[in-house]
Parts: sequence; structure tokens; C-alpha cells
Amino acid sequence: MDLKTPLYDCHIDSHGKMVPFAGYLLPVQYKSGVITEHMAVRSKAGLFDVSHMGEVIIKGKDALDNVQMLVTNDCSRMSDGQVRYSPMCNEEGGVVDDVLIYRISEDEYLIVVNASNRHKDVEWMRSHIFGEVELSDISDDMALIALQGPLSEEILTKISDASQLPTKYYTFKENVNVSGISCMVSKTGYTGEGGYELCCRNEDAVRLWELLLVAGAEDGLIPCGLGARDTLRLEAGMPLYGHEMDDNISPIEAGLGFAVKLNKENFIGKQGIIDRGTPTKTRVGLRITGRGIARENCPVFIGDQEIGRTTSGTHSPYLGYPIAMALIDVDKSAIGTELLVDVRGRKITAEIVELPFYKR
Repeated sequence: MDLKTPLYDCHIDSHGKMVPFAGYLLPVQYKSGVITEHMAVRSKAGLFDVSHMGEVIIKGKDALDNVQMLVTNDCSRMSDGQVRYSPMCNEEGGVVDDVLIYRISEDEYLIVVNASNRHKDVEWMRSHIFGEVELSDISDDMALIALQGPLSEEILTKISDASQLPTKYYTFKENVNVSGISCMVSKTGYTGEGGYELCCRNEDAVRLWELLLVAGAEDGLIPCGLGARDTLRLEAGMPLYGHEMDDNISPIEAGLGFAVKLNKENFIGKQGIIDRGTPTKTRVGLRITGRGIARENCPVFIGDQEIGRTTSGTHSPYLGYPIAMALIDVDKSAIGTELLVDVRGRKITAEIVELPFYKR
């Protein structure tokens, strides 16, 4: 049976079209539609319920050593209030998940995991932790709301003290007073725009959601669903677990080499990544130049030679043409290369372009 986030009734009241996603019932869109929601985030601001995401606390004397072993990025020089992105790999060098690591203190870290992987990730972490450390899955106790778009700061400072808010990208502040609600506020997001993610107790979620919508009403803030969240992240060239990466795809192939530190003493999957050798596949961006939209898992060709498959695809609301990401042969991945994509038995033209498709 699908779960409901604390904001379920808010979505119903706003005429959200509810669909099952990652074990929850969530709005895929509201009355305004995906394109309107997408463009609101690009030009003004949008509000997302992301309470389905998972939150895990790793705490204790050996917390950092455990985080270092679990993820591919180097967290040894993080300071309190910093956030870091990282893949988390299996022994063979495939991706278990991609996560955000929040350093709360020297011996306490919050790890935010993808909703569809929450239980798998928690089991994986529990089976690999060591030493003096405690792991707590706090996902069911917390709500997470994303305020995204160029007017996000203007909106949030109407109901909070600007001096309490994080100012740098990938940083956070604890115990931020948002009209009497205590929140952890991070300057993070999954849209390609500036904005914040606010974590609060379940019992405060509805009031926080309503406060934000009222504060942002005159600035054009509207609630946004899963549809816009996906088109926004795709325009921004951001990978999605289960599409651009999975248990068999290495983070190097997925274009996440910047977050893989092979000079770290050790981490799960390090030897597996090394043993794979030089990657033969790589993630690229495609602009569809023919007539049609390439979704996921469409074969990609040069002439009659299949060189890979698309991983995600959509019509870009902001750019006005279809785009896709694909995993293809490295030696065929030069920018400007013209390709064919098989969409339901019909080959349409495309060319390789730089990622991200959109950058603010």
C-alpha cells in the first residue's frame, strides 16, 4: 500500500494529480500543468514536496571513517554546515545510490538518499558500518520541502531572518526559525536553479507549506509536481538513479568522476572501479533534431552501428526542443557528432551537445 507524505491533503486541496512513486502517493502535476510549473521555477519560484526522500543519521566517534568508506567522494575536509554530493558504490564499482552528505559536527552526519532506494540503502549501510557509530533512519519523522527558483530568497526572507539562512551553495543551517517553525535549511536543489530545501518535523509540514505559498503568492510561487521536477533536472543535466546510473553502471561512466576520489585510502567500490579499467561508455547530452521525442532506453546509432541507449528524454519546456541523455561509446562521444535514435522503430536524427542543456 502506498504511503502518504504529511502534505498529502495539501496536494488534494490544490487539485494535485496523485500518482504512486517510490512507495508514496505524490502529485505528478497540479491544475496549471507541467510546463507552467517548470517555467515558474525558471522565472519565479516553485514549491515541491520531497518528503519521500530518505534521511539517515550516522553518529559516533567513528562517523567520519564510516562515511569515508561508504561514499566515493572525500568528506575528510568538510566543515560543519557543509553539504557534499557523492555516489555510493557496491564492491564491483556500480552505483548503489547517489546521496547528499551533510556534516552536522565532527561526529555526526546526515545522509539524504533517494526515495526509491531508502530501504536498500539503509540495509547496505547497516551491513557495512563498523566501530563506535550509530545509524538511525529518521525518514519517517521528517518532512522535506524544496523552494526553487530565482525569487526563492526573496520569498523565504519574508518569513525568516536572512542572517540565519545559508548563503553559499551546498551549505546548510540548523534550527532556522521560519515563522516559529524550526527547520534545517540547505542551499541545495535538483532543478538547476537557486533555492532551498527545508527539513522540518512532520507535524510542522502543513503549516510550513502554507506559510511559503502565502509568502510567495505575489511573486508567482506555485506548487509543482514530479513532472516538472523531472523536466527541470533533465534540462540541468542532473543524473537520476535508475536512469543515468544503477548497480551496474560505474560513476565514471555516468559522468560523475568529479565525485570519485581514487586517491582516498579506501572506499567500497574503489578496487571495482579500478578493475573496470578505462570506461568504454560515457554519458552525453543529445539535442533531438528530427521529429519526435526520445524517452529512456531508445537505441542510439551511427549509421547501422548501435553505440548505446538513451537514459532519459523529454521535450524541454525552456529550450523549446526535445533533449535526452544517453550512455554511448566513448570513442563516438565528441560534441557535434550526428546520431540516430530509434524511437519505437523509427530512427530520428540527433546531435551530441554539451551538458548541462540549461545553466542559469
